[in-house]
Amino acid sequence: MIRALLWDVDGTLAETERHGHLSAFNRAFAEAGVPWRWSEARYGELLRVTGGCERLLFDMASQPAAPPDERARTALAAELHRLKSRHYEAIIDTGQLPLRPGVAELLEDCACAGVTLAVVTTTSRGNVEALLGRHLGARWRERFATLVCAEEAPRKKPDPQAYQLALADLALESDAVVAMEDSPAGVEAARRAAVRVVLTRSYYFADTPAGEGVLAAGPSLGDPCGWSPGLSGAAPRVSLGEIERWREFPLAASARGD
Repeated sequence: MIRALLWDVDGTLAETERHGHLSAFNRAFAEAGVPWRWSEARYGELLRVTGGCERLLFDMASQPAAPPDERARTALAAELHRLKSRHYEAIIDTGQLPLRPGVAELLEDCACAGVTLAVVTTTSRGNVEALLGRHLGARWRERFATLVCAEEAPRKKPDPQAYQLALADLALESDAVVAMEDSPAGVEAARRAAVRVVLTRSYYFADTPAGEGVLAAGPSLGDPCGWSPGLSGAAPRVSLGEIERWREFPLAASARGD
């Protein structure tokens, strides 16, 4: 039996990148008087760089109005990220970032079956607290056995640090858990920690390949169509039982969709 599900946050629990972080970054730029804005397309390109501050610094290299020296750029990135985090929490408070379809139901499956839940992300703890507090209530933290965020795992995905820390905290072997991910960096981080993955592709990572270590790949957990391997019978969503069934398949067959 699966002992734990390890959840990525951005793009996996909710479509936070498209509907939350992008808007929050642009609001931060406006508040700070920075003369640039990110389009949806540009933000999609920047998501190849993991980490908010890292993303800002990468973009500044192509911004003529950015500070010329590295120290000033680092200070500006830190200030913009601070403002962005505040705007992001305000967006969550308005209810504009729902959980992705099927997420709440799968969390409940785990609660009923006694399967441990964990968050494994390299976004900030504040972002996680804002999102899950909104959707799971004031006592949401009690539902998760461990919470690994950017503060605990400074080496961003695809580095496996976050998954390695989670496994150590849970005192579980990698074959006893399954990761829920949406992006290539997340899949690679899990693979490097020998953790198998259910890949629930998101808006910005609709083409994430189902490579080594992926049990199954598809759209949202609440969509019964488009999964490879497919769901059994007339299953209306990805359930804990479906993930258990996928674990019985050879990984090579899972990746091919056999």
